[in-house]
Amino acid sequence: MNRRVVSAFTLVCATALLFDYCVDTRTYLDKNNSNDNVSAVAGVVSAAAVDLSAIEEISVTDSNAIATAKSLGDIYGYNNIGICNVSEGNLNIRESASSDAKLVGKFPAEAACEILDIDGDWTHIKSGEVEGYVSSEYLISGDDAWDKAVELAEYVATAKTGGLRVRAEGNTESEIIYQLAEGEEIVILDNTQDDEWIKVDVDGDEGYVCAEYVDVDLSLKTAMTLTEARYGAGVSDVRMAICENALQYVGNRYVWGGTSLTHGVDCSGFTMQIMRQYGVYLSHSSRAQANEGTKISTSELKPGDLIFYGKGGSINHVAIYIGGGQIVHASNRRDGIKISNYMYRTPIKCVRVIYD
Repeated sequence: MNRRVVSAFTLVCATALLFDYCVDTRTYLDKNNSNDNVSAVAGVVSAAAVDLSAIEEISVTDSNAIATAKSLGDIYGYNNIGICNVSEGNLNIRESASSDAKLVGKFPAEAACEILDIDGDWTHIKSGEVEGYVSSEYLISGDDAWDKAVELAEYVATAKTGGLRVRAEGNTESEIIYQLAEGEEIVILDNTQDDEWIKVDVDGDEGYVCAEYVDVDLSLKTAMTLTEARYGAGVSDVRMAICENALQYVGNRYVWGGTSLTHGVDCSGFTMQIMRQYGVYLSHSSRAQANEGTKISTSELKPGDLIFYGKGGSINHVAIYIGGGQIVHASNRRDGIKISNYMYRTPIKCVRVIYD
């Protein structure tokens, strides 16, 4: 429901039941993760009175007020929250409590999870669509996790309808610069979440959506699945290798102008660096890359091909098609490198740079 954050927050502060809980964490170094040690902090939360007279003065950045209402889970969707605390990159999520267990997901730095249980040096978590085990050493929990969640939470808008129009300005007369798929989530800018026209970030570009057609929520990053791409018949080994290589960086940082797959990269920097490993040398510009291969139709797409998106017919974003109707791309500051439906907005051009 639209703008449910504000009303939910008021309700929480006025009527929330506060739960005592304690999270016991121990340390274990996942041999497949080389991040610095950061010990998890055990936390105990006790019930406290809510000052109803102060409700109108409470803001989502008021750490003390939010720490008082630990059933903020009604807003964030968590009861026993944990925050990934790695210096960079992602924390591995495994099928069972062992560093030899199958990898089932990637847990980005500063993403949130529900702590389900503690199993020795491992913590059983659920984050987004991923459930599994992570090294307890790299989780913040208890009071510190709630305070961190307040610091990290951002307002996002989720499209309630297909073809959501993103306009250059906040009015119906303004140019339509994007159309987004139903369910697509975009970051809200400049505290416009309560406005009739909400300013949003779409892959680093600014635009406006009508509040009537989106749901507004406070959101924290979550883990990402490792669902394998569905490759079609006749797909070469090199195409499969390109996609698998690109997918390993999912969750890493987006940095405008960046060219480092591990420390920060933008959309064209991502495709440039991935393709370079396979002998394809592209410019560091999505607009230039669109002219550095053979134009193909969407019906001809194979894993490893490039898909270009833009605003007003001008290309400003590029992604790698990975099969199964999905792309991997360096999207924006909040989400970093992520997997999306290839029609999350309308493609302008498709290009083949791998020939087999």
